[in-house]
Amino acid sequence: MWSHDVLGPGFECVTLPLLDDDEGEVVTTLVRHVPADDALAFSYTPTSPSFAFLAVHGWNDYFYQSELARVISSAGGAFYAIDLRKYGRSQRSHQSPGFVTNLSEYDEDIHAALDVIYQIHGWEIPLVFYGHSTGGLTMALWADRHPGALSGLVLNAPWLEFQGATIVRQLGTPIIDSLARISPEVILPIPDNGFYNRLLTAWRDESEPAPAEDDDPFTHGGWQFNREWRRYPSTPIRAGWLQAILHGHRQVAQGLDISCPTIVLTSNRSLFSDKWSPGMREADTVLDVEQIWRRVPSLGRVTTLIRLEGAIHDVTLSRRSIRSQAFGEIRRWLKTYVRPPRE
Repeated sequence: MWSHDVLGPGFECVTLPLLDDDEGEVVTTLVRHVPADDALAFSYTPTSPSFAFLAVHGWNDYFYQSELARVISSAGGAFYAIDLRKYGRSQRSHQSPGFVTNLSEYDEDIHAALDVIYQIHGWEIPLVFYGHSTGGLTMALWADRHPGALSGLVLNAPWLEFQGATIVRQLGTPIIDSLARISPEVILPIPDNGFYNRLLTAWRDESEPAPAEDDDPFTHGGWQFNREWRRYPSTPIRAGWLQAILHGHRQVAQGLDISCPTIVLTSNRSLFSDKWSPGMREADTVLDVEQIWRRVPSLGRVTTLIRLEGAIHDVTLSRRSIRSQAFGEIRRWLKTYVRPPRE
């Protein structure tokens, strides 16, 4: 049964049971946007949606990007998002947050969500998947394993290669594989400098001038989210999980064959430093965007790359002018490639 969601009026959620794993009970949570109940919804036509849109979050994250939902609803889509097992709304006290040992484990979450979507909208509804960061890697691999299932794939700064260089992944994978076989749940000592959390939670320091867009959540106190679901320091990274990520990166490097049109949106630059600087508010401080760009041509048959000047890692949480540009690109792409079912 659908119930009121933590995001407030216009959002509902339902908990979907999954098979138990080694830690016990497992669930996934499906969230949907109901624009008729959302006072902040953009203009939309209250008729049957022309497509269904399913969003998946990244690591140490959950769904709270309500503006994305409103944009998709205004474009004629039925918006849904998943909090995957052991994340956000789906996390349970007995679980290791975010921990899986194979990204294909999420197939059960995705298929449970699709069962609900198809029941509501029918089997002919075109499907568009969306993934951010680790969720982008997960969704890309799913799309490759399920040719013909999707009408489109939207990737927001997808994690398609390990940091540093391909050679770093190639050299490090055997070490992580050995460690994961011995102790998959061991926590790796990977530090979190807090810079990405800092730019999400507060736009500027007192020494930084206020931008013209001073009525934007990006500029006043930052984005509001549940600090128990999006943590700082970040959720601990375990060997078995990192092994799953590295194997996913290897699959991408070998080349995927995603059959549906795919659009990839990233910042136009990355910025990594041990010292904070205001420039981090206009760059990807989490992933190397040039590595992403190199992988885009080998994702599938029809790929589009959008480089957004001034965007941060999650382009949908960038300053308003950048978000508007990103949403405009997504709307144009949807209009071009995603066709409603024939009457």
